Amino acid sequence: MNILPNDLGRQYSLHAAEYEAKALEVLRSGWYILGREVEQFEAEWAEYIGAKYCVGLASGLDALWISFRLLGIGRGDEVIVCSNAYIACVMGISMNGATPVFVEPDQYDNIDAEKIEAAITPRTKAILAVHLFGQACDMTRIMEIARSYGLKVVEDCAQSHGNHWQGQTVGTFGDVGCFSFYPTKGCGAFGDAGCIVTDDEALAQKFRVYRNYGSEKRYHNQVVGTNSRLDELQAGLLRVKLSHLPEFDAERRAIAGRYLAELHHPLIRLPEVRPGADSTWHQFVIHVEKGRDDLAAYLKEKGIGTIIHYPIPPHLSEAYRYLGKKRGDYPIAERYADEVLSLPMYNGMTEEEQTFVIEAINAWEP
Repeated sequence: MNILPNDLGRQYSLHAAEYEAKALEVLRSGWYILGREVEQFEAEWAEYIGAKYCVGLASGLDALWISFRLLGIGRGDEVIVCSNAYIACVMGISMNGATPVFVEPDQYDNIDAEKIEAAITPRTKAILAVHLFGQACDMTRIMEIARSYGLKVVEDCAQSHGNHWQGQTVGTFGDVGCFSFYPTKGCGAFGDAGCIVTDDEALAQKFRVYRNYGSEKRYHNQVVGTNSRLDELQAGLLRVKLSHLPEFDAERRAIAGRYLAELHHPLIRLPEVRPGADSTWHQFVIHVEKGRDDLAAYLKEKGIGTIIHYPIPPHLSEAYRYLGKKRGDYPIAERYADEVLSLPMYNGMTEEEQTFVIEAINAWEP
């Protein structure tokens, strides 16, 4: 048996006729940039998330760095972010000249909200709440801290499409919610794509202008902007994907439910869902206390693919060597990098494949 860690072809095949029909519709329309499909998707995504405004962009990274730029955060400023986040989260901060300040994760693989205050300095201007792996941060505590210190809050929802914290959809707590529609995401496009959501009308309009060369009216440039436009084809395909997202999420929850109920190994810690939250299970990430790489190799021999999300914490990456951090500075993130392993999790995964993964892991003898 050959089981990929993520098989995008399976999800495509579930509704292939709809995707192909929409692609042809857009191609035949003769309008490919900032047209009806983008407008419709922005309205539909805003409604799904529960925000007033959505602005389509070219990628999730663009959503992050443009958010910090339009919130006025730049050189000399600090932004608090989880120490085990994906490096794109940190790049969204540093691309504006701001400095990332790392805070360790909790048992749910997200930022430990109770450690945020200790990291605040007079230069702190914002908190980046990253809802990693389809889990939700403690947004109640994060927003309390932000209000107390007058900080902006940006939510990175790249891996949490439709998650909830205490009944409210993530992405609607802070000033801006940033989404990636990279193909592997819950509502994945067929290429790069992203967006932001906000309830601030003036801020949403700034995003619309900034994404289009700083222009609201053609050839009338108000600011030095960028080119970061969600294109019509991706928007149309995302509209199809969004119409099926509840069923996709239900299927992933069912797969995760089997893993949680049937995986039993003394060296494996299963993921936990924070009380008051739900999970869309973007990834099913286990922690292997000893022998993670041996387990991955064992599963590979059996034809089961896995991924490490993520093997190098941002503070130890070559890209952020200039921050002067060293091994031991963030021991929890470093330990997680040595423990985490993402199991196969994708729409269209059969019960037979799920059983094969479960039985293989339970039979593993280090």
